[in-house]
Amino acid sequence: MPFLFLIAFTLVSAFLLSKYLSKCQTKNLPRGSLGYPLIGETLSFIRAQREDRGWDWLEERILKHGSVFKTSLMGSPTVVIIGQAGNKFVLGAEEDVFAPKQPATMQGILGKQNILELTGSRYRLIKGALVTFLKPESLQNYIKEMDSLAKTLILRETKEKDTIKAAFFMKKLTFTMACNILFGIRDEYTIEALFKEFASASKALWSLPINFPGTVYWKGLRARSSIANLSLPILRKKREDLSNDAIIDNCITLVIASHDTSTILLSLMIRQLARDPEIYKKVLEEQMDIVKKREGKEDKLTWAEIQKMKYTWQVAQELMRTIPTVFGGFRKALKDTSYAGYAIPKGWQVFWSSDGTHMNNDIFENRKSPIPPYAYMAFGGGVHTCIGNEFARVETLTTIHNLVTMYEWSQLNPEEVITRQPMPYPSMHLPIKIKPRRLF
Repeated sequence: MPFLFLIAFTLVSAFLLSKYLSKCQTKNLPRGSLGYPLIGETLSFIRAQREDRGWDWLEERILKHGSVFKTSLMGSPTVVIIGQAGNKFVLGAEEDVFAPKQPATMQGILGKQNILELTGSRYRLIKGALVTFLKPESLQNYIKEMDSLAKTLILRETKEKDTIKAAFFMKKLTFTMACNILFGIRDEYTIEALFKEFASASKALWSLPINFPGTVYWKGLRARSSIANLSLPILRKKREDLSNDAIIDNCITLVIASHDTSTILLSLMIRQLARDPEIYKKVLEEQMDIVKKREGKEDKLTWAEIQKMKYTWQVAQELMRTIPTVFGGFRKALKDTSYAGYAIPKGWQVFWSSDGTHMNNDIFENRKSPIPPYAYMAFGGGVHTCIGNEFARVETLTTIHNLVTMYEWSQLNPEEVITRQPMPYPSMHLPIKIKPRRLF
């Protein structure tokens, strides 16, 4: 019966999709393939991501069809637009042209009232509520707590050990920090339970929109329900003027966004410092100089010290360029429009990719002028630029400061490859050998 149901669902979906696409035949659509009914090219796209060949997947189609092409991803016909001008067109468009609507799987996991889905006054309301504790003035009050929490968790993880799986530990550290700092969730049992559920929810973000027992998406929806049951009683205290759905939707979105992206960035930095002695030396010198200048004062990070970590943050920014934490993003066309002479029908998705500009040597390596807008896309662009970018910077620098000043390390598997889940992640959880450092 499950198999017959899946066949029937696929056939019906294929029929509806063919009827919809028939309306677009007279339009000047971009070249490309919509792939299989319902599935489209989603499976090959996800497979390429897992093998860290996302850019190769795009480049194959760019070489064949050009920098604007059509495909079908996550259950929806999609126009892919590559390049700096394309990024500006998509992310800088008016909200009545392109809405920040995500694929069905992302919307199902994150919820319809998450900030990535909203526009207009509703977007401004949710953004205002979240920014109150993400703006620099608020973050200054979190520095000591972040510093203390990072140090405590690092010491706990490394106690009586000389090796750790750094990427997995970074997942737990950033998740615990998000729960503590952003939402005031400090009960260890609750954090551990939420950690497991968020892992399932994250995996379902880029999956096929098939809600059937056993599928990745089905597991993700169940995880979302568990997250709501575990966290809503706590989060109601922060509700302000938001509904229960808005609280849960944006809690899930904010935790996934802050926790997953920071995990990846920290893991990549640990990996890079182990692989490049020159960079490691400069980061160490910068961090140790901060410690030395305290002159016996309180052994806690300050906001002023965070601002001195310029080289360390430059390393982080370069890693976000060469291995973007976010590969790209979706918008939905609310009206018929066009780009570069090609039609984009109402209802279609539009996809932009950070690699389309990040890998452009003319912009980043051979430049003689400042980087143009919509070229460095680590935090997106336009009205919906990531509101948590400053939180990510402070969290990353605080954690690296403690790691570098407390330990030295080496990578146990230098040939370990990066995979995407859908964010880049060391395939073996980045095992490293650690050794306590003597400060002076």
